[in-house]
Amino acid sequence: MFTGIIEQTGTLVSLADRGGVRRITVEAPGIAGRLREGDSLAVSGVCLTALDVNPDYFHADLAQETLDRTSLGALKPGAKVNLELPTAAGSPLGGHVVQGHVDGTCTLVALDPVIPATSPQFNKETTDWTLKVRVPENVRPWMVHKGSVAIEGISLTIADFDGETISIAILPLTYWRTNLHTLAPGAPVNVEADVLVKLAHAQMQAQKKPELELTEAWLVANGF
Repeated sequence: MFTGIIEQTGTLVSLADRGGVRRITVEAPGIAGRLREGDSLAVSGVCLTALDVNPDYFHADLAQETLDRTSLGALKPGAKVNLELPTAAGSPLGGHVVQGHVDGTCTLVALDPVIPATSPQFNKETTDWTLKVRVPENVRPWMVHKGSVAIEGISLTIADFDGETISIAILPLTYWRTNLHTLAPGAPVNVEADVLVKLAHAQMQAQKKPELELTEAWLVANGF
């Protein structure tokens, strides 16, 4: 299990076909040295198994399901990826429960500074940002205002949802510590909905009451 608190970014070195899977090599001084062969880690929100580790690099194999469902197979050498090790039992839950089971890819619509770049008060290092991503149709039922969502493995809070696009406030620390500042509009980004919202939605479906809506009030009333 992860919490969506990114520890550092790594650099994708290569992707190579290898016996029916695609193997990625990631340069990650610091975090790579803490890995052992077979350890799990989240790479831009995708739970993978570390292989052939050394103090500076690790490798991981991408199955076809991973290539189909995530953005990893489309990355180019030099791309930045977010890295997080599993949360140890008893550790503080800093973000929210992130499984590393990506539901699909969103399209990055915009990542704009809250203060316009033309303003005299604009400072790229300290301004907040607004992230907008278009959510795939199959994931939209799980998007809840003020609910949690993992984008590229980052635990974030949904500030607004218009039925298709979610808006999220991004702090300067998050902007610079993760790969968000390297992405451009149109880029695919991995999305994982909050597992608790998924469970609540499944419970509603089991009740066979289509008139119910997944709202904050319903979640509170049902113990979420």
